[in-house]
Amino acid sequence: MLCSPSPSASSRTSEEVAPPVQQCFMIPKKEINVVSDMAKWKRSQAYADYMGFILTLNEGVRGKKLTCEYKVSEPIEKLVALLNTLDRWIDETPPVDQPSRFGNKAFRTWYAKLDQEAEKLVSTVIPKHLADAAPEVAVYLKESVGNSTRIDYGTGHEAAFAAFLCCLCKIGVLRVDDQMAIVFKVFNRYLEVMRKLQKTYRMEPAGSQGVWGLDDFQFLPFIWGSSQLIDHPSLEPRHFVDEKVVNENHKDFMFLECILFITEMKTGPFAEHSNQLWNISAVPSWSKVNQGLIRMYKAECLEKFPVIQHFKFGSLLPIQPVTS
Repeated sequence: MLCSPSPSASSRTSEEVAPPVQQCFMIPKKEINVVSDMAKWKRSQAYADYMGFILTLNEGVRGKKLTCEYKVSEPIEKLVALLNTLDRWIDETPPVDQPSRFGNKAFRTWYAKLDQEAEKLVSTVIPKHLADAAPEVAVYLKESVGNSTRIDYGTGHEAAFAAFLCCLCKIGVLRVDDQMAIVFKVFNRYLEVMRKLQKTYRMEPAGSQGVWGLDDFQFLPFIWGSSQLIDHPSLEPRHFVDEKVVNENHKDFMFLECILFITEMKTGPFAEHSNQLWNISAVPSWSKVNQGLIRMYKAECLEKFPVIQHFKFGSLLPIQPVTS
């Protein structure tokens, strides 16, 4: 996988990173239709590449602050510009008056615009010689913002965005030295846009486990955010339930930014509305938190049929069994 570090990665030329010209791109489609199909997913090249991507980024941001210095390449800048466009469209599509409090129908108008423009947006990020990849990669972008019928958003949509970034790595648009920028600049901007969508259109949490789930909407920023905090000289897991600590440090750490958003959106005692997180605050070290969250992510998201039935497979994330 091109995004996982390999000894020769930094010495590759752009020609070598670009896929062979005869790569046949395809429109990704659903392959997990019944519960028994889940075994295919867990054996697939897509699962191996997706998980490898998540874990590579997990290592890449270990012990690093959001505010630290890192390289920002041109594709990273273009991805941020793409997300800024989605943000601007929210401003241009205000919520409509409607009787029900949740699931504002204006989201459908906003989504229709993305549906129409996704390929064009993706084409701004990928070089001309890879133009054929745009329709395949664009599918993951469209899947990453929520469901326009149900007006909901959840970890399956978040996974589609990670898959979108993973595909950009596989075609060589994003490189090994983009790792920190992928999480701190692109994924962090994506989170800001998703929070704005969730708030503006009062989106329902997709497949939420309520008080027993980690979070109504996201999971990955807790994994990568806990990695950022590994070996921190003073911040321990028990500190993230302290409002003062969160207020003083959220700009540096993704995990604390997530906690801040939860406390803004929910009322009542933290232990009641976010019981799982409350339990995590009792874990002695951030490395244990990080390992536990990775296990939980596999069990609660990647191995759950209601989440994975929506995942789409193409030439870049294939359903075929792992070859290597």
